[in-house]
Amino acid sequence: MNTTPSKPTSPTTTTPPAGTTDPAAGTADAVTEEATAKDSLVKDPAKDPAARDTTGTSSHAADSGTAPGDLAGQAEDDDDVLEPDPFEEARHGVGAGAAAVVSAALGIVALTGAWTGRVAAERETLIGQIQTSGGGSPAQQISEIYGDAWHTTALVNGVFAVLALLVGVFVLVRPAFGTPSERPRPTWVRAVALAGVALGAIGVLISAGMYFDLFMALPTAGAPAGG
Repeated sequence: MNTTPSKPTSPTTTTPPAGTTDPAAGTADAVTEEATAKDSLVKDPAKDPAARDTTGTSSHAADSGTAPGDLAGQAEDDDDVLEPDPFEEARHGVGAGAAAVVSAALGIVALTGAWTGRVAAERETLIGQIQTSGGGSPAQQISEIYGDAWHTTALVNGVFAVLALLVGVFVLVRPAFGTPSERPRPTWVRAVALAGVALGAIGVLISAGMYFDLFMALPTAGAPAGG
């Protein structure tokens, strides 16, 4: 009786049903992904949360810690810009007060006369006497000796009046052209400056009238008798 040798049986592989995954393959994929994630965290410290937390503070804490410092520095800069220097303000206040007093004093000098005007008038009188010593008509003597001295006095007083007017006006209008942080003048400074302007204006009018003989004319020589 012939017996046929049996064929070796090959191991059978089972195919998982459609729609399902192999548990072993899923476990291997999970292990691979976890290893890859760990490697990426080691290579990129910026993505590692532990590396960010080593200092004990987060990025939000760092931002919140530096923001008040920046705001404080900006506030100090704003204070330096907005608040004027007290020494600078005191210097400007003293200068304005002194200028106002000078304006008023110049206005008073313009009205009452100064020693410089008297000296200039005496000089003109002496020059007139020298020029008419060799002879001259009465009208020439009046003009050279009296008229020139009178006009010189009026001219000197007019110069003082103009100076008083200019200084007073400068004190009054200076804050309008200054910096925005410059404070207005004190009340007494404005009052004194205004007085200097008024005295200067009056002095200019009086000096102009004296110089052009508007208030009183020079004396004239009478006609010779028997003419």
